[in-house]
Amino acid sequence: MSDGMSFEELSVGQSASFGKTVTEADIVLFAAVTGDTNPMHLNADYARGTIFGERIAHGMLAAGLITKVLGTQLPGPGTIYLSQSLQFRAPVRIGQTVTATVEVVALQAEKRRATLSTRCTVAGKVVMEGEALVSVPSRAQRAAIAARA
Repeated sequence: MSDGMSFEELSVGQSASFGKTVTEADIVLFAAVTGDTNPMHLNADYARGTIFGERIAHGMLAAGLITKVLGTQLPGPGTIYLSQSLQFRAPVRIGQTVTATVEVVALQAEKRRATLSTRCTVAGKVVMEGEALVSVPSRAQRAAIAARA
C-alpha cells in the first residue's frame, strides 16, 4: 500500500491503475457479501440462455476495483468517496483480467476535492467508465494519518 498523496501533491493528468483476474471465488464471495444472487452470475445453465451465453461477473465487482485504486494509490489512504457515476459497456467473464484506472481531471482547492475519470478495461476494451468525486486529505491531515499507522 502506498502512503498516498495529499491534496497539495495532486495535479490534473495524474493516474494510477490496478489489475485483477476475476475468479469463481470472487463471484461467489461477492454474491455472499452483497446478497446479489442473480443466476446470471451463479448458475451456468441459466446464464447459457442469456445474451452473454455464459456466467458473468457482477458489474459492481469490477467497479469495486476503482475503490482499491482510490483508497490505496491515488489519492490513497484517507480519501473519502463522495460520488461515482458508472456506465457499464461490456461484461466481465470469469478468468478475465480487469484493469481499473483513475485519472485526475479536476481539482477544487477550496474544498480539497478531486474529480477523477474512472475506467475498467479488459484486454484494452472499456467494460465500465465513469467519474468519481473524492475528498482528499491535506498535507497536514496525511501526516497525521501516517503517524497513526
